[in-house]
Amino acid sequence: MGDRETDQILVERVQQGDKQAFGLLVSKYQRKLVRLISRLITDPAEVEDVAQETFIKAYRALPDFRGDSAFYTWLYRIGVNAAKNYWAAKGRRTPTTSEFDSEEAEGLEDGDQLRDNNTPERILMSKQIGATVNSAMDALPEDLRNAIVLREIDGLSYEEIAQIMACPIGTVRSRIFRAREAIAEKLKPLLDTAPDKRW
Repeated sequence: MGDRETDQILVERVQQGDKQAFGLLVSKYQRKLVRLISRLITDPAEVEDVAQETFIKAYRALPDFRGDSAFYTWLYRIGVNAAKNYWAAKGRRTPTTSEFDSEEAEGLEDGDQLRDNNTPERILMSKQIGATVNSAMDALPEDLRNAIVLREIDGLSYEEIAQIMACPIGTVRSRIFRAREAIAEKLKPLLDTAPDKRW
């Protein structure tokens, strides 16, 4: 039985009044949800509050959940909207934030050398790549940034991202392609990549 089927059984139990089943869903997705929200809000205390608010909203809306999408796709959409509402309440648009550590930067195609040789030069290069990816992500428009984070950081499928972002799959593919191109352009000087070679 896959995650989606397990989640659907838990959702049905919650809909029948089993509060412990919802606790299992919270335990399963809390870390993922906090990680998603922390990409949109930098203050850890606020991230926790928005995550808690997301679960409360999800619990209240669960009686109407029909299972057209996976539970966590639905939950992520609520989380993204809660983060946007947080910024709207502050009178600002969602800021550009992305925290990549050197391990994530090493996931790039040329990262094998970084991983194998922890020389000071390689460590410095790793930090430069991380900083460059950060600044490239910061410079992306919100829709591109959200799409690439959901795909590359959270590992969601194009279909799941389309549901979360409430747009066609073609639009998701386009946003991810444009985000990758923008990031690759910034990384080119560091990685000495050929023009036709992307990460």
